[in-house]
Amino acid sequence: MKRRSFLSVGTVAAGTAALQSCAGSSPPESEVPKEKKPVRMHVGTQHWRPTPENLQYIKRHGVDHIACWPFDVNDDTMTDDFSRAREEVENAGLHLDVVAPPLLAGAPVANILLGKDPDRDREIEYIQNLIQACAKSGIPAFKYNMRVLFGVRSGLTPGRGGSAYSTWKFEEVKNDPPEPEVGELKADEFWERITYYLDRVIPVCNEYKVRAMCHPHDPGAPPSGYKGVDRVLGTVDGLKKLISIQESPYHGLNLCLGTTAEMLQDPARELPDVVRYFGERKKIFNIHFRNIRGKRDDFMEVWQDEGDLNMVELAKVLYEVDYPYMLMPDHMPQHDHDPEYRQGFSWGYGYVKGVLQALETLT
Repeated sequence: MKRRSFLSVGTVAAGTAALQSCAGSSPPESEVPKEKKPVRMHVGTQHWRPTPENLQYIKRHGVDHIACWPFDVNDDTMTDDFSRAREEVENAGLHLDVVAPPLLAGAPVANILLGKDPDRDREIEYIQNLIQACAKSGIPAFKYNMRVLFGVRSGLTPGRGGSAYSTWKFEEVKNDPPEPEVGELKADEFWERITYYLDRVIPVCNEYKVRAMCHPHDPGAPPSGYKGVDRVLGTVDGLKKLISIQESPYHGLNLCLGTTAEMLQDPARELPDVVRYFGERKKIFNIHFRNIRGKRDDFMEVWQDEGDLNMVELAKVLYEVDYPYMLMPDHMPQHDHDPEYRQGFSWGYGYVKGVLQALETLT
């Protein structure tokens, strides 16, 4: 045998032997590629009633998950009404993830929050029945808002392309008088009303395994309050206290990134850690994915790409804590040519989808 042929055969044999000797062993753990964690969050919306036209509009813009309040919901047939709405939404290719009842959402102020007996007990019973209807109809969550003041802004600021930015400058409105229906509401009394509600609602959520999510007060206000009202859910500490009342995996937050940023003196720096705090504790059940320019007591709501918040960084924090629910555009800037906000929300859906696609690449 020639020397070159001998070396070639010997080299192959040695390599084969080496491979065979390693066949039964595993490479060092540090060399094993880790399986990539999936991005489980997804774009969603809450702005539209579930008409066939609206469902097509939502689906057309790449949105598959919604929160809404169905039409013609009656107290006595709530389970059937929810089931019908869920089927209509699913037939349009979407998922009805959350119901948003008008009670505890907007004016008039709910008796639960005014502390009026026995009316608040009747309203709490309605919420308890709603939770049961959600469970029976296959809807996993509902959202609510514990506010007694509505439309809390000081005006509008001109924005790009003729749009208008909703603005809050506390110094301009700090002397506004209390609202007659609400009067003055100090922190201790406000917390009593919130606790009264949670003590009677969250145990029902536990029983039926339905998530309840609360939106923060928008915006917060200094300790002196606004219109005589202490905005107790307008601080991070207030939100921490809220979730500590009736601790439960079914009790959490509809965390609006814009509203939470409005609570902070340096939102760009502080907000990621706030999101991480609630996310690590699995207390975020929905995200309003919006941006602001400014800080506590002095801000405007802007397009998602032009505010002080790094929206990609916030999405990465949500990914790190394995947040699995919706990211919704919200409070889109106004424009005279877009009275129903369809252009604004279309842009917002696309922005969220772009962020999520970037996240898939970055993680």
